This record gives sequence, structure tokens and C-alpha cells, in this order.
Amino acid sequence: MPRGELAFIAALRELARNPAARGFEDDCAVLPFGAETLVLTHDTMVEGVHYLSGIDPADVAWKLVSVNLSDLAAKGAKPVGVLLSYMLCGDEERFVAGLDEALKFYDVPLLGGDTVGGSEAQVLGLTAVGRATHTPVPSRGGARPGDTLYLTGPVGGAMMAFEAYRDGAGERAAYLRPLALVSEGIALAPLVTAMMDVSDGLLLDAFRLARASGVTLEIETASVPIDAPEGRRAEALRWGDDYQLLFTAPADARLPVAAHRIGSVRAASGETLVLDGEPVSGTSGLGYEHG
Repeated sequence: MPRGELAFIAALRELARNPAARGFEDDCAVLPFGAETLVLTHDTMVEGVHYLSGIDPADVAWKLVSVNLSDLAAKGAKPVGVLLSYMLCGDEERFVAGLDEALKFYDVPLLGGDTVGGSEAQVLGLTAVGRATHTPVPSRGGARPGDTLYLTGPVGGAMMAFEAYRDGAGERAAYLRPLALVSEGIALAPLVTAMMDVSDGLLLDAFRLARASGVTLEIETASVPIDAPEGRRAEALRWGDDYQLLFTAPADARLPVAAHRIGSVRAASGETLVLDGEPVSGTSGLGYEHG
């Protein structure tokens, strides 16, 4: 029996033989459907793991929608609907209110889902369906030597907002109500060579993009914009939950959205990720991974 997230995904990968699954190297399935291409994703949130007990269920609903639509954003897909899996918790009114806010904000309909009772930590799931606005649909696996590595905005804001929520003071929106960069992803889709959202930590997600592409990524950590004190830069690059878009594009590309150059792509040379000239060995300490 596989142990840990990576081993379990490796076992499932053996079953995911349809090309739409993209070898489980992406956050979305990409399914040609007649003249259209559908993009599908599903994310689960667990109380005590992805959000703290006691958080307003309206904020939980907002985050559940945003994290799923962020996956679609990284594929340049326009959301067309969501399906909800919901464990009853006793405060459904607040959850529904937050869900309504999020669906209206992103202009996406709720199409269906399922409910279940439970007495342990609440578990929530959402399936988001999108329509590709450009083909080929961007993947993690297309970065090429000579490309430039970009990030759409700062990281570390969710870390600081989480601490503000925990401590009862300060701005909390970046943690409680993150934004999916859907419009930015759609604008970038025609010119990127690889793209993904930053959910588990910039460095870990950069490692994943490099591994999927079979290249080496070089990151200049001082070039990464952060929403945290400079003394906490290393933490900001690893914390996650920021949902910026990390992408590669040709060095001479004219970007349609604001983005920060944070590194470059070179041919694979034994290292997957190089930080300020120093090779990184493995993923330990780069970001959030399930046990």
C-alpha cells in the first residue's frame, strides 16, 4: 500500500492512462470535447489542515471556490461551472452566503454536487469545469532552455495574513479570501511555454514545474517580490497559499499582464532547481507537502 502523497499519486498515475489526465503532472485534466476543450479540476479542503477551526464558513466557501478556479486560471480556462461536495457542519447559512459571494464575483454557476453528514473535521470538495480559451492548453511541462521565469505578483501575503488572523490583529484577506487570477491566466495562455499557480510554496511549485518540463530552473531569490518583512523572505518563498501565477515565456515575449522576472530556464544539468547559484537537493523544506 503506498504511503504518503507522492507514493499514492504514483500508484494512481498507473491508472490514469487517458491523455486527458496529462500523466498527473498537472493540476487539471484537459479533455477535447467536440470543437471545444474542457479543463477540469478538483480540490479538497479539510478543517484543521487547509483552514483553521473557527473561521467564518463564508470565508471557507470563498477560498474553496478560489483555489479551484486558480487551477483553471493556470490553464487559461474560462470557468463554466462548479460542483460542490459538502459535509454538513451546522452553519450552512454562512457557508451559502460566502459561496454566493464567490460565485457572483467570478461569474460562475453552481451546477450540482452532493452533501453528507459527519462528526469529525469537516471535509469539503469542489470540482470546477472550464473552457480552454487557447490551444494547446498550457501545462507545467513546456518550459524550454532560454525561457525566462516570471511571477505575476508577490508571495508571503498569505503567510502574514494567516498570522494576523491567528493573533487577532492586522489584515487577513490574503489568507481568508485569496483571488484566482482568471483574467491574467487567459491573457497569458497564448504566449507562455509553461504555467501553474503557486499554492504549496513558490520554491516547491517551481521545482515541480522544472521537473515536469525536464529542465533546470535558476531563481534569483532577491528578485522575487514579497508581501512580508525582508527578514522573512526565505519563509515567504516557501509558505504557499498565494495563488500567483508562475510561468515561463520566451525571453523576448511581450507580456500582456504585469509580471516580475525571477529567473531563467536552462537545459537540465543534474539539478532541477538552482537558488542564487546553489543547487537544491530534493523537495524537503521547499514548501507544503502532505505526509
